[in-house]
Amino acid sequence: MMVITNIKWSEMSDAAIIRQLGAYIRGIRLQQNRTQAQLAEMAGLNRWTINQIEKGESITLVSLIQILRALDSLHTLHDFEVSEDISPLEYAKLKRKGRKRARPNTKPSSDSEDLGW
Repeated sequence: MMVITNIKWSEMSDAAIIRQLGAYIRGIRLQQNRTQAQLAEMAGLNRWTINQIEKGESITLVSLIQILRALDSLHTLHDFEVSEDISPLEYAKLKRKGRKRARPNTKPSSDSEDLGW
């Protein structure tokens, strides 16, 4: 597996990030011993699109997803997962709102209020 470490994404230009994505796709494709034409067919794209991204040219996000799916590499998108974490304070507030107490009935019923004596 191709491992690239110490990349400072925030310091890279957009063009450099696209080149890095292209290099990643090319590396995975070659590890799987596939040609650009094979990958293009698997992804439902033309070979020109595969060639473009591998050369560091821009492609659409949909094409990138199709390529990653064809390479069985959608797991690389796991950092985009949105988690709705709740803070401990918010959790406590929600628990308090949902809590139901059993309270004794301190109000006398209408039958026992006036016995007429």
